[in-house]
Amino acid sequence: MRQFLGECYTVDYDLKLINNEIMKKTILIICLLLIGFSASAQKKKKNSKVAIEVDGVCMMCKKRIEKAALNSKGVKFASWDLKTHQLSLIIDENKTDAKIIQQNIAAVGHDTKGFKAKDHAYNSNPACCKYRDEKVVDSHEKAEN
Repeated sequence: MRQFLGECYTVDYDLKLINNEIMKKTILIICLLLIGFSASAQKKKKNSKVAIEVDGVCMMCKKRIEKAALNSKGVKFASWDLKTHQLSLIIDENKTDAKIIQQNIAAVGHDTKGFKAKDHAYNSNPACCKYRDEKVVDSHEKAEN
């Protein structure tokens, strides 16, 4: 009888170990699945639309802003609107982001919400492109009307 009880205890103990191993493997599989889903949710888009506000006052500014954006790796499309000051972009998020593009635009002398152009870059722009000067802005507004 003792031998039988000892065997039952051993079988019961073995079943507990097997159940623990199954639970560990199940939890591991669930964790791996969750990690996989979260990683796939964070994939970057190849054709992402981005809008950035960029200061400027004329068509020369438009050309310079769009050129700076398009020279940024991963930018597929760039169009700056003179009236709204909005730069509309289509970018490959695997190659660039809005911060890099804003830095490149600031480097050619135009302010964005994220970056202000350094004075030497701003001053290198033609006189008609001095968007920080109220007189220049007013003269462009009068010319439009």
